[in-house]
Amino acid sequence: MLGERVKRLRKVKGYSLSELSELAGVSKSYLSYLERNIQTNPSLQFLNKIAVTLETDLDFLLNGESDNDKPDVQVLDEEWRRLVQRAIAEGLSKEDFIHFKEYMEFQKWQGAKKTVIKKEEEEA
Repeated sequence: MLGERVKRLRKVKGYSLSELSELAGVSKSYLSYLERNIQTNPSLQFLNKIAVTLETDLDFLLNGESDNDKPDVQVLDEEWRRLVQRAIAEGLSKEDFIHFKEYMEFQKWQGAKKTVIKKEEEEA
């Protein structure tokens, strides 16, 4: 879950709950609620602050890895950071981001499906 990923990354970075909340400029109590999975629907602005502070990306925070995997901490390059910040400033919600990502995955699937059909037609 999201809260567990945040907590795991925070510990990998060696931050206490207080340190992370201070560095990210977020409420310590809200962060605690998130880590304990009491709060499960944080805003993109909140997630962006956490992601930047923990030097990871929103995709990792939202989708994560299995509990057996070691966290793959990734740094957003400056261009990605600006794009995410612009999207947030223009009102992109977490749900919008998830829908867009799902749409892009569907488009890739459609493209792969068309490629397979084309190959089958060529072989026939």
